[in-house]
Amino acid sequence: MSTAKKFAGQTAIYGLSTIISRMIYFILTPIYTRTLPVGGNGIFTTMYGNASIVNAILAFGMETTYFRYLQKREENKQQVYNNAFAAVVAVSVVFLVFCLLFLNQIINYMQAGVARDHADYAFYVKSFLVILVVDAFCVIPFAKIRADGRPVRYAVIKCTNIFFVMAFNLFFLFGVPYMIKHHLMGAEWMLSWYRPHWVGYVFLANATASILTVVLLLPEILKLKLKFDGSMFREMFAYSWPVLIANISFIINESLDKVMLKHMLPQTISDQQVGIYGTCAKIAIFLSVFVQAFRLGAEPFFFSHAKNKNSGDTYARIMNYFVITVAIICVAVIANVNIVALIIVGKQSYNVHGHMVDNVYWSGLSVVPPLLFGYLSLGIYMNLSVWYKLSDQTKYGLYISGIGAVLTIILNWVFIPKFSYMASAWISLIAYATMMILSYIWGQKNYNIPYNLKKNLAYIIISVILVYLSFHVFKRNIFAGNALLILFVTGTYFVERKELKAIFTKQ
Repeated sequence: MSTAKKFAGQTAIYGLSTIISRMIYFILTPIYTRTLPVGGNGIFTTMYGNASIVNAILAFGMETTYFRYLQKREENKQQVYNNAFAAVVAVSVVFLVFCLLFLNQIINYMQAGVARDHADYAFYVKSFLVILVVDAFCVIPFAKIRADGRPVRYAVIKCTNIFFVMAFNLFFLFGVPYMIKHHLMGAEWMLSWYRPHWVGYVFLANATASILTVVLLLPEILKLKLKFDGSMFREMFAYSWPVLIANISFIINESLDKVMLKHMLPQTISDQQVGIYGTCAKIAIFLSVFVQAFRLGAEPFFFSHAKNKNSGDTYARIMNYFVITVAIICVAVIANVNIVALIIVGKQSYNVHGHMVDNVYWSGLSVVPPLLFGYLSLGIYMNLSVWYKLSDQTKYGLYISGIGAVLTIILNWVFIPKFSYMASAWISLIAYATMMILSYIWGQKNYNIPYNLKKNLAYIIISVILVYLSFHVFKRNIFAGNALLILFVTGTYFVERKELKAIFTKQ
């Protein structure tokens, strides 16, 4: 089997698990929009925005470091696993102790200084401490599964986790009210504590599912041996800390805009604006799913093939088809954005006491095109980042992501007060596009890979034009949008048909 086919097969499995996970979240989103107040969705979005930044810190860059040192220390893979796992656990324990010591201050920060709902925010924060620490414990065991080439096991555990999230959400949001209403067994007890439309049940469901995931990962966790190699760890630390800073910078690019919206907009509208932005951003889920699946398959694949003679050509070929795929997904999402929005947030207007009221979520659809092309730029950057990871020049990842983070912070600070979440959407694109360009320029100077720049740029530019026509000129008309999509796919197949035939007929 060709390396391209092997990579495609593994990515497909990771992609399937990611699609199932994201589709369940996709199903949960309209449930949240219909059962939780808009402000509740804003709280949910803000909490996860803060949590994602902490996740990067707790992982400590050890996932990428683990893959790199498996390749560098093939004769001592067990010790690489021991060191990586121990580092993440140690950081997580220190973080947990620190948070418990300053719990009230953290709660007050999450409330944005408003003396209300303190007990609720205390519950949210405690739930997130559980989620963050437990998920951190799972990082290296999941990485081991990927490194061992077991995408099916990875997919099963991930899908089981999201199934539990879905089940617990449905139980708290619908099951308990149903049992109370129909006076079923335990209804009287549930009535004593249940609160309708409370966002805390979402956090409780996620925390419970995270704990169950640890149980599923016990076979990997029990392979840990209490043996620490200080000399190897110092090498791993030198490699990982720039990755850690780069990951934090990346999360800032991804999530800080929502946190800044929460704290920079007037308190009377901040939760609502964050709720609209966070919910409409989920429409870009189809592209983010592919980018995530690509990352899961690409990182261990790139490291394991680094010593192959034609590795550069393989990386370039993968880039070609990555760009084609994400460009098609961008056009497809915009062509059908009205249908997706209808599923996620409901109709554009609805009847309230005999009067038609506009659905506020539809006002946020304009964030979708820039967010999609931001994800496209991010995916290309992830592909390009192979050069500094393989050449042990992770400091460049720090520089690139740091520049992106600075752009995110400064531009959001300047433009959020005037343009609200629309500024955040466009700034996300600017930051990721800058990172993509810098990585390409520095990569070609330090670790040349023969990417087909002209072809990749052509596909990106064509997709931008088609998205503009579909969204702005044809006003999101589904028939015009899908006609452009079919035209794009047909033209792409005509251009790439010989290469595609060669890949799928090669054994």
